Amino acid sequence: MAQPTKRVCLSWSGGKDCAWALKLLREDPDVEVVNLLTTFDSKFDFVNMTTITRKLLRAQASAAGLPVREIDLPNPCPNTEYSAIMTRVTDKLRDEGITHIAFGDLFLEDVRKYREQNLTGTGLEAMFPNWQLDTNQLAKEMIASGVKAYTVSVDGRKLDPSFVGQEFDQHFLDKLPEGVDHCGENGEFHSFAFAGPMFHRQLSVQPGQRFQRDGFWYADVYPDE
Repeated sequence: MAQPTKRVCLSWSGGKDCAWALKLLREDPDVEVVNLLTTFDSKFDFVNMTTITRKLLRAQASAAGLPVREIDLPNPCPNTEYSAIMTRVTDKLRDEGITHIAFGDLFLEDVRKYREQNLTGTGLEAMFPNWQLDTNQLAKEMIASGVKAYTVSVDGRKLDPSFVGQEFDQHFLDKLPEGVDHCGENGEFHSFAFAGPMFHRQLSVQPGQRFQRDGFWYADVYPDE
């Protein structure tokens, strides 16, 4: 049996889209997913743009059966400092034999170009396993496959705050206003995936306190006691 030719590090926010990317990558015989890569906001100790704690992220990675490389980013983080931090990260990944970094992006061309440009000259290539999948259909496919997730942040300028802390299910999709992407690809919402075919076990969690910060609404996620 041929050995995989691509050793992949998956950029991991904890959300449903990167979880789905993991599923697709594992279905590719040319790919070995070696580890996950997560950035944390050092000011709040959450995964960026979410309320996902370090402890919760580690439990999620364990359920996926993969080690996670944690990168702490200052808040604020100027572009020059971000570039210096990520250069050290990509150098380390390349030295460890990683050939590709995968991302869960769906259709935003500017985001894809930004990621590809950041990897130029690093010796690593970008992969986008979810690229240009129909997001309405994909959301339904995720739910049908057993993916379960809670919304952990909502951009109050794009979506009513009542959606934060809700489970990502068909009822959630049915309530989304017209023009809101069903996967939240335009930044309408972010999620925490706690079950699905990419995990070896379901995490026992529940949404908790809701709060507002800088125009965004957040919901904590707690492990069930």
